[in-house]
Amino acid sequence: MFRMMFRPLSSRSSKLAFQTLNRSFSSSPSKVRSSAALALNEAFSTVPSKSNLTFCVGGFGLCGIPETLISSIATDFPEVKNMTAVSNNAGVDGFGLGKLLESGQVERMISSYVGENKTFEKMYLGGELAVELTPQGTLAERLRSGGAGIPAFFTPTAAGTVIADGGFPIKYKSDGSGDVEIKSEPRETRTFNGVEYVMEEAITGDVSLVKAWKADTRGNLVFRGTARNFNPDCARAGRFCIAEVEEIVEAGEISPDDVHLPGVFVDRVVKATDNEKRIEQVTERAEEGSGGSGSVVTGGRGRIVRRAAKEFKDGMYVNLGIGIPTMASNFLPSGVRIELQSENGLMGMGPFPKKGSADADWINAGKQTVTPVPGASTFSSSDSFGMIRSCKVGLTILGGMQVSSNGDLANWIIPGKMVKGMGGAMDLVGAPGSRVVVTMEHVAKNGTHKIMRDCSLPLTGKGVVDLIITDMCVFKCDKKNGGLTLIELAKGVTVDDIKENTGCEFDVVEGEIPLMDEE
Repeated sequence: MFRMMFRPLSSRSSKLAFQTLNRSFSSSPSKVRSSAALALNEAFSTVPSKSNLTFCVGGFGLCGIPETLISSIATDFPEVKNMTAVSNNAGVDGFGLGKLLESGQVERMISSYVGENKTFEKMYLGGELAVELTPQGTLAERLRSGGAGIPAFFTPTAAGTVIADGGFPIKYKSDGSGDVEIKSEPRETRTFNGVEYVMEEAITGDVSLVKAWKADTRGNLVFRGTARNFNPDCARAGRFCIAEVEEIVEAGEISPDDVHLPGVFVDRVVKATDNEKRIEQVTERAEEGSGGSGSVVTGGRGRIVRRAAKEFKDGMYVNLGIGIPTMASNFLPSGVRIELQSENGLMGMGPFPKKGSADADWINAGKQTVTPVPGASTFSSSDSFGMIRSCKVGLTILGGMQVSSNGDLANWIIPGKMVKGMGGAMDLVGAPGSRVVVTMEHVAKNGTHKIMRDCSLPLTGKGVVDLIITDMCVFKCDKKNGGLTLIELAKGVTVDDIKENTGCEFDVVEGEIPLMDEE
């Protein structure tokens, strides 16, 4: 019988083999290119045509966007036409992706929140631009799945809404009629453990454009602060990825344990030359002794804020929406410590920065400048919404336009206004088992009901609200069986007042109704 003999290498042979292997790795070609245009040329050489390409573009608002690469496409590659841009936001007029919108190179956007962009609004309503609005967490997961080779997945986000049911305007006719040319298609749904889930397909792109703080010559990337956001997910989803960075070092200068994105996902690296790092909302702390204070909230809003703060329990991980919910963190009960999550990739969100110290790499979900607290952590957008969907974030407090007696919430489309997108709201309220508190004025400014039997506005989530806190009362929602129970009243408000200002029937807690103003 033939026997194959294996002989261990001698120490000299082993040393020579290691030296050969080491030389092989040391001589690996650098991924660094001298300009964005050169790197983009190499990317375009991998595709049959420069038209109809899909670009996955990192960033959140204007934080962590690849300014240099975007500018190069607008300036050096006018032949790049009819592009689909997959990006959480659409930039602003004349900056970021706004440049490519103004140059007419973008035909379709896949985003969660388009922001304040007049060019975008004009193109969308005028039928020049197709827009697929996608919940923020779903968008991040579609990109992550695309980069992981997973073609589709089921998510509870948007079940029972127009996103799942279809029919939302993707493209208007260009004849000025305002008629819809393309509507969104219904998604496949399936029930798991009694909960409805929506199937979403993964996204892959021809080219990924991302921004990082540091890279080595092998393409390993390190991000800084909340500028990480969608960048790792976009990088993974592209067939050819270009990263622009603020600093380039030699291979080996970044510890393996400090690499946020391995170079296997990155094809080219360029130095950022357009590095304005514009901040959308510079928000700073009032100086001591100036008379300003973020905790001075009076009237009905003050009542709402103070009552909402009573929902905090020691050690909770909490996500707070913009406006009234955010103010609640100023009124933490004595002895209670919470961790604030910002869905753009920060756990441990602290106060606004001191005057003059705002940092473009540290923003919250409202695009405001913030600071991290000791022990904070940053992560990608897909990781952020993974912890939200799995209910690791125990409490969400957000605003509302309408809430139904069944706990349905509508808060992302303002009647008569341009639809900006749902952002992360659908994900925040959609996780089975999550606790959702809505804070809002009891009636609209025009006196119409905001709490009603059925919402008349498009839903953010179906049967998702646990508690409604208004300037007049507190309602408990029965998400399983439907129905509201009045459990607290504002001082000077009667049950008859609530009946008059509420558009649905409700139960009343037994016994004397507690005052929401009581300590």
